[in-house]
Amino acid sequence: MGSDVTDPVDVRLAARLAELRAERGWSLGDLAERSGVSRSTLSRAERAEISPTASMLNRLCGVYGRTMSQLLSEVEAEPAQVVRAADQTVWEDAASGFVRRSVSPPHPGLRGELVEGRLAAGADIAYDRPPVPGLEQHIWVLDGALEVTARDVEHRLAAGDCLRLRVWGPTRFRCPGRGDARYALAVVLP
Repeated sequence: MGSDVTDPVDVRLAARLAELRAERGWSLGDLAERSGVSRSTLSRAERAEISPTASMLNRLCGVYGRTMSQLLSEVEAEPAQVVRAADQTVWEDAASGFVRRSVSPPHPGLRGELVEGRLAAGADIAYDRPPVPGLEQHIWVLDGALEVTARDVEHRLAAGDCLRLRVWGPTRFRCPGRGDARYALAVVLP
């Protein structure tokens, strides 16, 4: 994005990322070494000069032992029991063509959450590791086609198909069709 980031979610996310690093007493160099993200990129993200990509947030969540939804929920007010459609946080990684809606964000005492994902045609996102090893995921394709690779096995999913798995290593989400893919992702902490 650039230095004109005004999205309040991005600003709050930047502050939370800086807080998490400070809570651990890590320098930007320490975090860069642990996450594999450059110091300059981390610094720009913590100052809200850039909006982090999905891949970068996944790496940081892995270092901090959180799911992406947990991290994003930490930049919101106390979650309500009923999450109205208008109040659901939407985050976009414009670089990759990924849009993520937190339908049912994490809540203290609950281990599950529900996310709506949308990938633009041709979008391809690779995650080098799960944010939490053994994370349970249920991926239900609502529209379009989605290819999910986990443990070196590619799963081709069409509308109505559901993939259930525990995530231990790298994963990849790809939209191979001419149209967007929309899917529901149920995430359950181990």
